[in-house]
Parts: sequence; structure tokens; C-alpha cells
Amino acid sequence: MTETTTSPPPKAPKAPEDTTAEVLPFPLKKKPADPDALAAGEVKPGEWEAELPDENPDDDGQVAEGDPVDPSPHLYPPSIADVIEAKDKARRPVLPDWLTSAKQRAAVARWAAGHYGQTSLYHLLRTPVYSAKLLGYAPRGVWRCTAGTFRWVFDAEGRPLRAAAVLAEDAGEYMVLARRRDARVRLRGAITALAAIVGLGAALALYVLAPTWLGWLSALAVTAVLGAVGTPADRPLIDVAKVKFRHRKLTSDIVSRAFVAAGLTTKDQGIAFPQPIRQDGDGWRVVVDLPYGKTFADAVKKREALASGIDVAETQVFLDRDTTSSRRVSMWVANRDPLAVPTGRTPLLGASRVDFWKPFPWGRDERGNEVAISMLWLSLLVGAVPRQGKTFSARTIALAAALDPYVRLYVFDGKASPDWRAFVNVAHRIGFGTVAQKGVDPVMHLVSSLQELKADVEDRYHRLSELPLHICPEGKLTPAISQDMRYNMPLVLFVVDEVQEYLMHPVHGKTILELLVFLARVAPAVGVSVMTATQKPDDTACPSVLRDQHQARFALRVGAYQVSDTILGAGSYSEGLDASRLLKSHKGVGLLKGMTDDSGIVRTYLADGRDAETILIRARALREAEETLTGDAAGEAPKDAALTSVLDDVAAVLGRGETKVWSETVVDRLAETRPEVYGAWAQMEPKPKAEQLTTALKPYGIGTEQISRRIDGKQVNKRGIVRADIVKAITERDKKRGAH
Repeated sequence: MTETTTSPPPKAPKAPEDTTAEVLPFPLKKKPADPDALAAGEVKPGEWEAELPDENPDDDGQVAEGDPVDPSPHLYPPSIADVIEAKDKARRPVLPDWLTSAKQRAAVARWAAGHYGQTSLYHLLRTPVYSAKLLGYAPRGVWRCTAGTFRWVFDAEGRPLRAAAVLAEDAGEYMVLARRRDARVRLRGAITALAAIVGLGAALALYVLAPTWLGWLSALAVTAVLGAVGTPADRPLIDVAKVKFRHRKLTSDIVSRAFVAAGLTTKDQGIAFPQPIRQDGDGWRVVVDLPYGKTFADAVKKREALASGIDVAETQVFLDRDTTSSRRVSMWVANRDPLAVPTGRTPLLGASRVDFWKPFPWGRDERGNEVAISMLWLSLLVGAVPRQGKTFSARTIALAAALDPYVRLYVFDGKASPDWRAFVNVAHRIGFGTVAQKGVDPVMHLVSSLQELKADVEDRYHRLSELPLHICPEGKLTPAISQDMRYNMPLVLFVVDEVQEYLMHPVHGKTILELLVFLARVAPAVGVSVMTATQKPDDTACPSVLRDQHQARFALRVGAYQVSDTILGAGSYSEGLDASRLLKSHKGVGLLKGMTDDSGIVRTYLADGRDAETILIRARALREAEETLTGDAAGEAPKDAALTSVLDDVAAVLGRGETKVWSETVVDRLAETRPEVYGAWAQMEPKPKAEQLTTALKPYGIGTEQISRRIDGKQVNKRGIVRADIVKAITERDKKRGAH
């Protein structure tokens, strides 16, 4: 690059007042003077710096007012694909959406029948009242008709003009008006006389010649007309049918008012309607373009204010994102609260079987469209306050799995409620509560089942990776592999309801947590899905380390938005997802997040106890026919671990001649015997180790006491257990089992 030296520009002459200074093409910035400056006409390198234009040296870089600043369209022409895509998006459907859907057509028909049927029935029942009013107002109607006729015949409407002419003493104007009045009176009098003659003749002929019913009908018609004429203005004859506001037409004025009231726009800015407001099912569909700078997220945050502006309940307003623009909002306003409308009984009642590899019906959304879900490759967390349909929602998923004979079910209920009892017909492993019953400790049964499943998951990864590619492409489980009994890798659904009861178990809670976290994180990829349900999703009862492993979340009504955020995940509230806004009447309704790209509302189908039993009896018959009934449902005894408890384990590690043993020693022996259960205890410090055993034995009424031993000539005191206490507790437990 060649350097050129430039002399400082000369001073410009003083411009006249009516001229402007000339802009030099190369403005120069002078640096502070250097005492070692060169002679005049010479420039030291770097002393002067030229500001060069970006492209054209003849351009001064200035933009005059009114010059275009956008690039010319022909410089960056859109591709044919962009043009076609834009035209496709702009093309409106030939038929409205509700005409293309049988369900929406049915919804519109139901609305029209209900709306006009209610109005017609309302007035039909009030027909006697309307008839009495007409009869009472008929004399007034006769007087009004007679008086009106006389006023018309004698030109009463022209009287003020004639009176004004008299007051103005304008004889000419008065004579003109008088002549016109006389002509009108003669013409109108003749017409009235002719009408009277014809009317009387017709009435006489009707009375003499017409049948009686026609005479009465004519009399009623005349009376009705006279009654309508005589009706007072402040007393309407026909009452207004009390049609609900929710069914009235939604207009652009109402929508604009709502967005202004919500602070999403101003009266000067307004909003745009790219599509006409139209009826959509049992509600109205409105598409709105917000002012520039406002987004769909802003509208979601103002949903309650929008509902107030439209004058409906918040549960009647639903906002949908439009992928074409961040400021476009698609809003559906329901005629009534759709979340309080029951969805009805589950379609699984009419299903002979279910393919769990495909989506199955779980409920309906706010517009009545069916919601089908799939439990493949994910784990699901369900949370709600009691009696909002949490268990029923989770149970419907388990019922769908039961109707697929190639799905292996594990079901554990922490509260031992009757809701899951019927699953004994099909469940591979099943347990209720936390108290041992009939020789089986459900907590230990859960632990052994989790350990069994963990080993199976680890084995599946190895076996899938070793199968030939033509059988197992990319090392993934396929329907063919899962249904082939030779591989023993069926789909698995592991259900734990009221999971907090197991996680808070004093002995095995930590072990259960670790195993559930492993399965929720790793198992879905090999066809093992985990579904946990809880009414206490806090960190104490259901730690975040487990919640965060669930890819899908379903939150029914909760007490506060913080709890909703806990179930659905951090940040859900800022996205407009708040299950605390659901009402008590919204049974079985919740917010579903993570199962698809979009979050939405699901009104789950209902399967009560009888329906569940009917479905599970059919499911058992399917499994028996396919020879896939296994585990507890097939009468196969659970592992020995489920038949034992901490009492049995402690008794097994006590020596025959030992009457008193330190708790630390007992824990170390337990860890050696069953490291998978008690290994974590042995890793604790001595004092916490002893306290862990004390906590585990406390539910059985066993305490600890100071036990003194001489070691290396010194007396050492530590907490320990007494053998007699263990024997007594086991004896009492066995007596209770025998009584049952």
C-alpha cells in the first residue's frame, strides 16, 4: 500500500450567512503539535490521518433526507422457495377450521342447538303471559290507532307550520298551506272511508261465510296487533331471554378494549387483525398482531388482564403461539369454562388392546380435541394437592400399559390406597404402603424390585449393543425386539404413587432415591419408563435430584405458584404455566410440559374403580393368552429380600451367644451381609452409624442402651442393642401375621 502525504487544508473563507460550509471529501484530524516538526510542506509519518470512505471515494458518506436506506429489492431477490412458502402461509383455507373437523362441527351444532333451543323454550313457556299482556294492551291499541288515524286524515303534522304562518301574519304562506291541507284531507278522507267500507265488508263476510276457527284466528290476530300497538314503551311485551354473556358474539371492539386494558397496546397504536374473528368450536378464535416490540410472552403474562378486559373468567382465555411472528397471538375465548366440563370415561373401556409403542388417548385439551401421549423414552412426574385427580391421571397411563401384553408393569403405592389394588392382576411386581403385610415388607420389595430393574437396564445396554445391525439398528430397542420373548426385553413402566412415603423411609429412603434417580436418568433409553406421583414435591419429600431427571411433568392444581414451578420446572411460571390458577372444580385437569415441544392443558379421562377393574380383567386375559404374565401376578414368589425386614437382618448377624452388641458392630455386619442395602451405613462415622440403626429399629419399639466392654484394659461405653428386644419384636410381629 502506497502512502501519500497530504498538506493541511487551507482555512476556508468566511461563508455568507445564506450559504453553508462545504464538506471536504477527506476530513483530517490534526494531532497535537510536535516541537520537532519538519519544515513547511513536509509531514511526519502519522502526523495526519485521513478518514477514508468505506467504498466510493467520491461519496461523502452522508444520507440526504428522503433518500432510501433499505437495500434495493433487486440486489437481494427472494428465492423461489421463499416466495412459495410465503404464499402458502398467506393462503387462507377454503373452509373454516370448524367445518373440516367432525368434532368441531358437532361442537358448533351443540352450541347452536343449545343457544336457539334455550331461547325458543324460554319464550314458549311465557306465551300465556305474552297473551295476557296483548289482551290487556288491546284497548290502548284501539285508542292509539283511532287517534293516529284522525291525526293523519286531518293533517295534524302540518298544524305547526300553519300556526307559524299565522303568527308571522304571512297571509300568502298561510293560504298556500291551507289549500294543501284541504287537498290532503279530501284525499286521506276518501282513502279512510274506502278502507272502512272494505274492512267492514270483509269482517261481515268473514263472520257470515268463514268457519268458526278462522274467525277466532282473525280475532286473535287483530287483538295481537292492537295489543302490540298499545304496549307502553317502558314495558316491553317480550321479555329478553337470559342468554349467557359467554355466547354473545366477540367483536373487534371488545378485543381491542381488552388489549388496551392489559397494557399491551394503546388507543393510538391499536392492534391489527390479520384474520377475521370467527367462531371456533365452543368459543371464538381471534388472531392479533401486537405493536412492534411486544411479544407473545408479554401477552401470556397479561392473560388474567386480557380475560378481565373481555369480561370472562381467566380459565376461558387460551393463548397459542404463532410460529410466523413473535408478536402474533392466537387467542381462543371459550363460551364457558371448558376445564370444568368432564371429559367422560376413558376410551380404553372400548379398546381390546393397546400398542404402547404408539400414542394412546389420555384426555382432551381445553377445546375438546383428543390428547394422545406416549411414554416411550421418557420419565413422567405427576404432582398435585390431594383429591384433584392425581392418582386417577397416573392410573389411566398404567391402564393403557396393562392393555399391551408386552409391557411389564411395576406398581408401588406409598399410601396403600385402594386405587391400585386391582393391578395385582397384571403387575410383575406390586406393593402397597410401608408396613409389612402377609410376610412381605413392601419397602424391601420395592428396593429389591429397583435393584432387579437396575441390573436389567445395565444388561440391556450391553445386549443391545451386541445385537446385529439388521436386528437392532443403531443399538436401539425396537418393537420386534421388545415383543420377542427370546430377548426378554419388553417395555417396562415403573409406577410409584405417593413416592414421598418411600423416599422419607428412615432406613431405605436414601437407597430408594439413588435407585430411582438412576432409572429415571438412564433407563428410558432402553425402554424402561418411570412414572412417579406425589402430593409433596418439595426438596424434603421429593428431592430435586430426582425431579430433575423427569423429562415430562404434569401438574394438577396446587396451592401456590412456587409449588407449580417445583413440579413443572424452574422458569415455568415466567412462561405463563401456573397450576395454582386451576380451580377446585377442575378435577383431573393439569398442565403438561416436556412430552411435546409445546406445553398444554390436559383434561384427563376418568376411569373409576369399576372401569379400572374391567380393563385389568381384560388385560390379564390378554397376558394369559400371550403367555406374558409374570412375577407377582403369576404367583411367582418375590425374592427373599422382600420377605425380610431390618429385624430379620439384625437377628441374622447376631451371634448365638451374644446378648448385647454395639450398634456400630451390627451395622458393619449388616453391610458385609447385604452391601447393596446397608453399604452406605457402614461408610458413616461411628456416631451417625449407630444413630442410623437406632432410627431403623425405632418403629419396632426397640431402643438402645449403653453397653460397657473392656478393651485393652480400658472400659469402653457405646450404644448398642439387646438380643432379647430383637427376639421379642420378631415374635410379636409373627403373632400379628398369624392372626391375619
